[in-house]
Amino acid sequence: MLAALLITLREGLEAALIVGIVIGYLKKIGYLDRQRYAWLGVLVALAGSVGLAFGLQRLGVELEGQVEQIFEGTTMFLAVIVLTWMIFWMRYQARFLKAGLERDVRQATLSGQNWGLFSLTFVAVFREGVETALFLSAAAFANEGTTTLLGAVVGLVIAVALGWAMYASAVRLNIRRFFDVTSVLLLLFAAGLLAQGVHEFQEAGLLPLMTTTVWDTSHILSEESLIGSLLKSLFGYNADPSLLEVLAYIGYYAIILSAIRWWIGRLAARPAGAAP
Repeated sequence: MLAALLITLREGLEAALIVGIVIGYLKKIGYLDRQRYAWLGVLVALAGSVGLAFGLQRLGVELEGQVEQIFEGTTMFLAVIVLTWMIFWMRYQARFLKAGLERDVRQATLSGQNWGLFSLTFVAVFREGVETALFLSAAAFANEGTTTLLGAVVGLVIAVALGWAMYASAVRLNIRRFFDVTSVLLLLFAAGLLAQGVHEFQEAGLLPLMTTTVWDTSHILSEESLIGSLLKSLFGYNADPSLLEVLAYIGYYAIILSAIRWWIGRLAARPAGAAP
């Protein structure tokens, strides 16, 4: 539940910020009457995202045996890749996001391309929706589906409320700090998903190596206990992981730390104010 809440809160707030920037700039330049095209793009993107999420879940439920394990493991691996890329991309592009959106809105309105506004919000929101659908599907495969859905709904409601409050100037949120904290938590979640994906592939017989159980803490902290289930949903806790799962978990962090050092060095070397 916590992982799903975190995912929809972050992705939902990103989408809300994008929509807020578009609508706010339309109001600023005196074209607020064209906001219906922007909102239509948002609604279509939301409908498509929900359809994709249910489609992935339905497909996962209908599959059985080895095929199901391969599908779930592959979904988890894809979620890890997209989640990691999204975190770095967002941190790199955040400073240019507002200016880029306003430029696109201005071009669409001045050229009379009303459906350009539709495309702008559709693509931006649908991108977040596809990411969310993939993450939630992976989280539901790794945990209980009902709690994942509940967490997703709660996170989305909070994201919408925060987005509206910021647009209405009723609250000021430190966006950078918010994304810093959620990025760390999501990276922890991604490491757990990677280990879960390895587990699914090992059960399917596609990774028949290093299957030795490293430890068994089920008698100390069961995955079915309250704390154990929370740790499993958020960080991928496994009471009896295989050697390959442990190595994948640790290896992910080693790669991420190296990537962070490279990313920081690249930002430091880039001239101030330069575009990405």
